[in-house]
Amino acid sequence: QVQLVEFGGGLVQPGGSLRLSCAASGFTVSSYAMGWFRQAPGKEREFVARITWTGTYYADSVKGRFTISRDNAKNTVYLQMNSLKAEDTGVYYCGADRGYGIQESQYDYWGQGTQVTVSS
Repeated sequence: QVQLVEFGGGLVQPGGSLRLSCAASGFTVSSYAMGWFRQAPGKEREFVARITWTGTYYADSVKGRFTISRDNAKNTVYLQMNSLKAEDTGVYYCGADRGYGIQESQYDYWGQGTQVTVSS
């Protein structure tokens, strides 16, 4: 049974850090493009970062602040978020794509999401 479970969200002050985890079961993350997306209140879900066999890719809004990584032994993908801003608030989703992970609509599996709130 394929499953993605995100955790690590929470409330953090501006300038703070969080690390999100996405634990996979039923498939191997190293064989998929793995992506993080987020959805702010009243907005559409947007791309944040992805990791593939060709490298890592980031949205301009998070470049230099967020880092995506993968631990194949734990079958888990991470998103380290530093220098957080209020505009980073939203529900963060982990997804898996058999392809290159470019098109959100082509992702095969999704987690349930974890809430990140950046506020003082």
